[in-house]
Amino acid sequence: MFKKILKEYSIITFGAVLAAAAIYFFMLPLDIAIGSGSAIAMLLNHFFPQIPISVYSLVFNVIMLLLGFLLIGREFGAKTVFASIIVPVSLGVFELIFGAKFKSLTNDPILDTICYILIVGIAMAILFSHNASSGGLDIVAKIMSKYLKMGLGTAVSISGIAVALTSFFYSDAKTAVVSVLGTYFSGLLVDKFIFGLNIKRRVCIISKRLDEIVDFVLHELHSGATLYESIGAYDKVTRREAVVIVDKNEYVALMDKIKEIDPKAFVTVIAVNELSYQPKNLPPKEKKKAQKEKKNTDD
Repeated sequence: MFKKILKEYSIITFGAVLAAAAIYFFMLPLDIAIGSGSAIAMLLNHFFPQIPISVYSLVFNVIMLLLGFLLIGREFGAKTVFASIIVPVSLGVFELIFGAKFKSLTNDPILDTICYILIVGIAMAILFSHNASSGGLDIVAKIMSKYLKMGLGTAVSISGIAVALTSFFYSDAKTAVVSVLGTYFSGLLVDKFIFGLNIKRRVCIISKRLDEIVDFVLHELHSGATLYESIGAYDKVTRREAVVIVDKNEYVALMDKIKEIDPKAFVTVIAVNELSYQPKNLPPKEKKKAQKEKKNTDD
C-alpha cells in the first residue's frame, strides 16, 4: 500500500515539476497567461492596481481548492494541494538556479508558445490521470468535466479560452490572440495525452491451451475474461474464444504469456477508451480494481 501511494505521489510530483518548468522556461518569458488563473489576476490588477497580482492569484487558488474538495472529493483535493505546493516550490528552485528574470530558451515567441503548450499538456494529462491537478483553472476544468459530462481537454479549452479572452483588456491584440489559440491547443493535447495514458485493449484469444491463458488472466493479472464459442467459416470447426480487457502494463504481460504458452495462438487486439459496467460477484481484490476502473472512467 505504501509503495503504491509513494509511486502515485512521485508521478504527481513529476507532473507538477513539469508544469512548473513549462511556466518558468516558456510562459513567463512570453509574459502571457495561456489557460491560467493568472490571467484573472492580471485582469483584476489592471482595474484595481492597488492590490498585487500575487494576492489575487492566492485568493483565486484558495477558492478553487475549496471547490475542488467540495465538488470533486477529498482525494482530488488533497492531491491538488500537494501539486499546488510542488509547482511554486519548483519555480523557486528554478529562480535560484537560473535567476528570477529568465529570458527565453529559444528567443522565439512562437517556439516558446509551442513548447509551453506541449509540455504543460503532458503535465496536465499526468496530473488529471492520477486524479490531481496543479490548482487554479485546472480545478474549474475538472468540475466542468465531471458535472457537464465533457472531455477534460474540452473543459480545459473552454474554461481557458473564457479566461484568455480577458487578456484583450490589458494586453495588445497579438498577445491576446496567442493566449486564446494557445489555450485551445493545450486542451486538445490534454485529451490526446489522457487518451494515450488511459487507453485499454480488448484482446481476443483463440488457442488450444486457452485454459492456461485464462488461468493466468484470472490469478496473475487479477482481471476478468469472457468465453465464447466461435465457428470458423472455412473449416466449420467450433473453438473457444476468450475476450479480455487489459491496461497497457497488463497487455504487455498478457502478450508475453500467450507467446510463452502457445506461440501459435490466434490473437486480435482492439483499442478501448471507455468502460461502463457494474462489478458483481467478484473476489474483493478484483471488485476493488473494477470499481476503481469504473470511477476513473466516470471522472
